Amino acid sequence: MRKQLEEINGIRGTFTGTFIRLGLKRGWKGKPDTTVLLKNVSDANGKRVTDHVWMNYTTGFDDIVLNEGDRVIFDARVKEYVKGYQGRDGELELDYKLSHPTKVNRLAIK
Repeated sequence: MRKQLEEINGIRGTFTGTFIRLGLKRGWKGKPDTTVLLKNVSDANGKRVTDHVWMNYTTGFDDIVLNEGDRVIFDARVKEYVKGYQGRDGELELDYKLSHPTKVNRLAIK
């Protein structure tokens, strides 16, 4: 479980992370949805909140070109979700994610 995200559950904030790659997940009625993998995600104060996070690819990502290793800054809301297989006899765990990313921008390389 992501303890640092649990502490700010329900809060919308500014975060930074390193873009790794795009992915796919099964969406509504089996149609694939594009996702984004970010590593080393920190809050606005530079405090690391998670080692990685998968987020939905939203329209905010359409306006920028990302290459592996690019740093991005964005606003998102911390939300809890049930992690694990939710079928019969499945192992379930409560975890936290970053949801509804907006104001996505690539950070300038120093």
